[in-house]
Amino acid sequence: METMISEQISIDKSDWTPVKFGDIVFEPKESSKDPKADGIKHVVGLEHIESEDIHLRHSANLDTSTTFSKRFAAGDVLFGRRRAYLKKAAQAKFSGICSGDITVLRAKDNLIPELLPFIVQNDKFFDYAIKHSAGGLSPRVKFKDQANYKFLLPPKDQQAKLAELLWAMDEVIEGENNVLENLETFKLSFIKSEIFEKSIEENYVIVSIGELFDIKTGSKNAQDSIEKGQYPFFTRSIETQRIDTFDYDQEALILPGEGNFQIKYFKGKFNVHQRTYILSNKNKFNINLKLYRDIIQDKVAELIQKSVGSTVNSLRKPIIEQIKIPLIEPSEQSYLLKKCELQDFNIEQAKSKISSSKALQKSLINQVF
Repeated sequence: METMISEQISIDKSDWTPVKFGDIVFEPKESSKDPKADGIKHVVGLEHIESEDIHLRHSANLDTSTTFSKRFAAGDVLFGRRRAYLKKAAQAKFSGICSGDITVLRAKDNLIPELLPFIVQNDKFFDYAIKHSAGGLSPRVKFKDQANYKFLLPPKDQQAKLAELLWAMDEVIEGENNVLENLETFKLSFIKSEIFEKSIEENYVIVSIGELFDIKTGSKNAQDSIEKGQYPFFTRSIETQRIDTFDYDQEALILPGEGNFQIKYFKGKFNVHQRTYILSNKNKFNINLKLYRDIIQDKVAELIQKSVGSTVNSLRKPIIEQIKIPLIEPSEQSYLLKKCELQDFNIEQAKSKISSSKALQKSLINQVF
């Protein structure tokens, strides 16, 4: 694939036209005063957009209270205008409402919509957005400034072929993502059969998370993050941010109370967002936090899945404390951890392959635009 892409990258741009971003894209300023009455099902915040991912893969539903009213449609690109250095821009496959910190981008008639995500997922475009952002701790860029970004645009009859090439590369990455998903599914199946089902068969002692862990939240706000901060800063986003101060120096599990609910293990100095939980071992029992990260993750996923469509789409401390998990003997923990770490190795290998493919995709986009 890499050779094929390299051979196809030789593109004659002699008939491409210099344009401004605002010549081909506009910001539809549509809103919803009553999202439920309008039949809106998806709510998107900045935490739902993954850095440097062309696809919008996450959203919340209207069962979670929201003040958002900005509307977007399927095919629009949602650009994170706050802290543009995070490089958040994704194409939506569904309609909904989104945060005011997101700019909705829609193609004009002289641009095919399939090409828009790749124009935006360009390092030069992000650099321009960062340069023209205003504000102190939480800089934002306005569309009127983005509209002045200049680049070369191919004639419309060439846009479809170019989009086909770019989406072909994306299909490779999505195929690798499917492999990763299968590996992660296999690991989940292992945890269910070798831990939860076995705990029932062999009558393991069942305890609550509150019995094993001290649970508290952080005190920082999202705007406290710093691009090249010294310490990890755990927020509701999947990506770990950075910050220049630390409030914790310990081994812990970090669980977002909203958003992606992906638990992270960390040992060292770090800081935490106010809606994110720190789980610290009470040392009443000998437990391995790396193993129990996987155990608790399974129970959290089960809880969230059951709550879809109900009034619960976030986790609060009383709910977390009541989650029941098996108490596993230390020797058995060591065996299970080795099995999980082997599967984690395969998962990390798959992630590394995806990372390489994304780097190739990024190089291709940067050369085209």
